[in-house]
Amino acid sequence: MKLPIAIHQARLGSTEFKVIRPAQPLAHAVLIDRDRHLDAYLGQDAAQRIGALWQLAASSPRSLIHLPIRGNAGPSHGPPEGDRRQLDLVLLHHSLQFAPSRWKELRGRLGPGRPQTVTLPDPGRGDEAVEDYEARHYRENRDLFHQHLHAETLFMTGSAKVFLDTARHFSDIARNGPGHIATHSNYPHFCTTFHSNDGTLGTARELHIEYCDQWDPAPLGVRPRRR
Repeated sequence: MKLPIAIHQARLGSTEFKVIRPAQPLAHAVLIDRDRHLDAYLGQDAAQRIGALWQLAASSPRSLIHLPIRGNAGPSHGPPEGDRRQLDLVLLHHSLQFAPSRWKELRGRLGPGRPQTVTLPDPGRGDEAVEDYEARHYRENRDLFHQHLHAETLFMTGSAKVFLDTARHFSDIARNGPGHIATHSNYPHFCTTFHSNDGTLGTARELHIEYCDQWDPAPLGVRPRRR
């Protein structure tokens, strides 16, 4: 997969940071803080590109990967009024040891960025993740996600392995979401979840991801209230 990106560089003190963003906006992508868990709503294109960015995080340990999506419009069918806080998303390798408290200042210093195209393999179907299921639950497992919340941004920090193992969630959404046929009223949409018991989340909250193909034209914050 060829992924157009923009590379930004900014300095904080004596340290220069590289921030990678998608070259084109991820229009049909929303991340919502539900307090006890997180919900993401994605269209097909957004799911494909976020899966690629997930892989890029595995191979870019010295970069922060920023998905600026907190101002996006949401899906037409929801989410419920009064129960949401939209977030941006940053993916980073744990070895970078970036302090989220510095993010707002760094974000404010980013310029237009330098365009580049990277080539990434298509995500697999998760066979490797199934084989490693038991290993993930060993006490010595360090391939875990950790989350931090700062400046309206969710930070997903993890190892290269955990990013590669979980990119399949997004390829599943992109591949199976558009053709999903609802066979039960309890399951009207195609979805997948980063579960707390799957051995990848560590101290992180569960992340539920749902495919959506109908979107409101206005951002959630200015959407007319439903009656």
